[in-house]
Amino acid sequence: MPIVSQRRGERRARIIAPPWLALGLVLLFSLPALAPFAQPGYFWGAHDARHNVYFLFEFNRAWQDGIFFPRWAPDFAFGYGYPFWIVYAPLATYLSQAFHLLGFGWEAAVELVFGLSIIASGLAMAGFVTSWAGRRSGLVAGLAYIYIPYHLVDLYVRGALAESVALVFLPLCLWAFRETVRRPRLSAFGGAALAFGGLMLTSNLVALVFASVLAAYLLLHVLRRLDATQPWRDWSSESILPLLGNLLHLSLPSLLALALGFGLSAAFSLPALTEFRFVNREQWYGQYYNPFNHFVTWSQLFDPTWGFGISQPGPNDPISFQLGIVPFVLSLLGMAALLSRRPPTAAAARAASADLRAEAWFFAILTLVAVYLMLPASAWAWQWLPNVKFAQFPWRYLMLTAVSLSVLPALLVAESPRPPAAEQTAAVKTPSPMAGLAAVGLCGLLLLGSAAYLQVQVREPTPQQGPVSYAALMRFEQSANEMTGVPVFNREIPTWSAMAEAHVRGQPVTTHVDYSRVPQDLTLAVDVREHGSAHELVWVHSGLPDQRLAFNIAYFPGWTAYLYADENDRPGPLLRTVPLSEHDIVGPYGQIGVPIPEGEYFLLLRFEDTPVRMLGRMVSALSAAALLLAWVVRGRWRR
Repeated sequence: MPIVSQRRGERRARIIAPPWLALGLVLLFSLPALAPFAQPGYFWGAHDARHNVYFLFEFNRAWQDGIFFPRWAPDFAFGYGYPFWIVYAPLATYLSQAFHLLGFGWEAAVELVFGLSIIASGLAMAGFVTSWAGRRSGLVAGLAYIYIPYHLVDLYVRGALAESVALVFLPLCLWAFRETVRRPRLSAFGGAALAFGGLMLTSNLVALVFASVLAAYLLLHVLRRLDATQPWRDWSSESILPLLGNLLHLSLPSLLALALGFGLSAAFSLPALTEFRFVNREQWYGQYYNPFNHFVTWSQLFDPTWGFGISQPGPNDPISFQLGIVPFVLSLLGMAALLSRRPPTAAAARAASADLRAEAWFFAILTLVAVYLMLPASAWAWQWLPNVKFAQFPWRYLMLTAVSLSVLPALLVAESPRPPAAEQTAAVKTPSPMAGLAAVGLCGLLLLGSAAYLQVQVREPTPQQGPVSYAALMRFEQSANEMTGVPVFNREIPTWSAMAEAHVRGQPVTTHVDYSRVPQDLTLAVDVREHGSAHELVWVHSGLPDQRLAFNIAYFPGWTAYLYADENDRPGPLLRTVPLSEHDIVGPYGQIGVPIPEGEYFLLLRFEDTPVRMLGRMVSALSAAALLLAWVVRGRWRR
């Protein structure tokens, strides 16, 4: 009879609050956050809004050349080029490119990805919290995550597309990796690998900052499972080996998922880790980027003032670094409500209640640690702890408080833990409609607390920003001194070029050959036959041995030259492969100087994958194949 009553109660609960209701409410409540992107125009004044458009512009140029995993941005650094997608994760740009291929303009494609990230982040957080605190808590957490002030700063003020998309993967990683420990199964394992791989492919900076949080969260659940099977009070010197065995057993699915996740992203991650040393990082550290100039004061964490400026030294930043007064107060109330609950009497329910408290304490401590790392008192950590510096700016740790201060308010409506059906002796109580109304009320309160911030500064592009074109890209680089990163092989950072001058004059750039070094006589003559974003084919007449043909392209590992025989004015058999190195640089901007022999032939200069890039591609392909094979085998085994 009790089991029958339980099932009746569960059916009644599904009728009153169907599973899709919370999903629908998250979508409904997210509409105000989408509205600013639906108005005509584009927010060109946002910090990175113009960058996102030109990232897509360059990405699309590579696609037009048939390069579907681009690594080289040919028009950055005034046309000398930059290995942008070796150091910058490409997933957000891939999403923008998908919308652009569907016919949307440059700006519209970027705005659609912003809108997609808003919806996906709310659903991801709602799913994560629902998995251990119930649907009401999931609804509150999802809406809090959308409207937490730092998330809105990322969307409307900073225009940080990659970081906004990365925020989708943070709760997905917590959710999936929690499941690999609590209920290890293939779906949890695969979900964890996909979530971590997606995070690595979206923002390596966010992934590095979040890695320590994910490790701590995994450790928490591994230790709780370990304590459930082998309580700490029973540990002794004789139990060390079994203890280590249990620890490895509980951790193994998560560790394998981490490895597979890295494998899925290896096509980008492996070259990024190994070839980042070839990029000049000094220009991105020190001066404005010095983290010691960007600490947040205690008052700024609670200052509701909003602004669209950039971070500046001192406490008077024209941009908001607040935690969010409403989510902060609700977080305090959520912790108080949880801690004031009387522990259940049933053993299983008591264990579930302890798990709920452990989650709450984890996110409360995460909030305190993240806040500390933003304050001047943490200067020693920024100086001595290398993993802290991954955030670049202290205020970027607000991304962690965005997670924790979205979870804690949800505790106000967390469902009381119930023992499994086998241990229940009474009918399951149907959730009260008042509890659902309370959750909706909290969502409304969170939305109202951030309603004043739901705005973007739509404006027309300045002549230095747009309309989107090669000429505007050159003017943007010159006026903002941005997108002019260089490899370590450059002696100088370019401030202009002949390619930039041609673009501004409206003339097409049809070659990167440095004709100022080509006399076009019997000594050395060149005729360009093909010109692309990552290759150049030229006919060469060299009247002297041991000459060099200079290209206005910055050298980076991967550039290779090939010499082909001239057969009836067309490339014939391959004569020679000319591997290039930093010893083949002929100018202050790291220009490539290809050593050429005497004679007439065709020369192909092409940017190719190095061995580590090819290894990364192979690892990603094998990882994807392994995951797919596991799903196929699982399906056949079930049948």
